Amino acid sequence: MRRHSCFGFLFCAVFLPRILGFPQTNTSIDCDSLLPNYEAEPQTSAPPYLIAVSFDNFEPGNEIQVTLEALKDVGFKGFNLQAREIEGDVPVGTFKITDPNTKGLGCHNVTNSAVSHANSDVKQKVTTTWIAPRDVKDLQFIATVVQDLEKFWVGIQSKTLTPMRSESVNATGKSKRKVCFKCIC
Repeated sequence: MRRHSCFGFLFCAVFLPRILGFPQTNTSIDCDSLLPNYEAEPQTSAPPYLIAVSFDNFEPGNEIQVTLEALKDVGFKGFNLQAREIEGDVPVGTFKITDPNTKGLGCHNVTNSAVSHANSDVKQKVTTTWIAPRDVKDLQFIATVVQDLEKFWVGIQSKTLTPMRSESVNATGKSKRKVCFKCIC
């Protein structure tokens, strides 16, 4: 009898999430490839989702509001959102978790370097706050969005954000910029 109980529990644990239409709530999306941990192929059509940002430029420590939103009434159940330098493959900066439908993830041992879904409820929009680090180049937010078990899109990108280039400043706080005067004698 005990063997049958274990089999029943195992069956429910493995198949019930698929029967209900979404992978387990602990479904993860790989930090590097941005692929979900279940078998399906990403969609190749244009994604019905958009990543919007509050600013085009940033300085270290700036907080940028980032919104992932469905363009139509399709909604989404899961996602992974990161900031990456253009041509980069490692998340940069950290997220401040402000939406109850989101949770922070630690990619490459950096706490909250990515943000993901906190539940499998259907969402139309989630908003989070990204904190800009030092010494980064132009970047984009990139996401994987999971509509359901059969449909997900990988590599959805925001517009490019550019760090503000400030002048070099010496220890006294004065600019190191050289001023040249042309004298005519």
